[in-house]
Amino acid sequence: MRSSTDVGGMGKWMAFGSLVLSLAWGCAGMGSNKPSELPVGVVDPQRILAETVKGKRLSDALNAFMKDRQTLVELEQRELRKLESELMAQSTVLSQEARDRKEEQFRAKMAGYQQKVADLNREVQEKQQELQNEFRLQVQRVVTEVAGQRGLGLVLEYGVNSGTLFFEAGLDISTDVIQALDRESGAIGVP
Repeated sequence: MRSSTDVGGMGKWMAFGSLVLSLAWGCAGMGSNKPSELPVGVVDPQRILAETVKGKRLSDALNAFMKDRQTLVELEQRELRKLESELMAQSTVLSQEARDRKEEQFRAKMAGYQQKVADLNREVQEKQQELQNEFRLQVQRVVTEVAGQRGLGLVLEYGVNSGTLFFEAGLDISTDVIQALDRESGAIGVP
């Protein structure tokens, strides 16, 4: 037989359970299927990079920087190949001591070459990061201006690895951003 305190305790739990259920149902009713009222836009940074005068200049500058570094690497490679060919051609006529000395020179040059390649790769990555950061700041400023003109409260990036899975085409402000950046650059034929 239950005591009156047990029944009262059971009543409290039933009331609590009823409250939890009503809150859960109420919350489910709160989440409507209507789109958010927050005005949102999206931009494609890769398109902006590829289609703006500033983006093309950035790509050209980076390519020129990389080409200069590649030329240095190719010169070192030629020198190493020449040294290796000489070593191979002379290996049968050289004394063991002379061959060891040539092999040591080759290993030292190879180590220097590998270090130079690593240094040049780091330089290229740093230059790429520097140029991209500069460009990103310019794009961010223009996106902020365009978003303000359109009354947007949020602008998201889309493209590969962006995290944006879907958007309606009308939300894309990339064209406006491209045009604004090109106007700043003094691009000819831009409205």
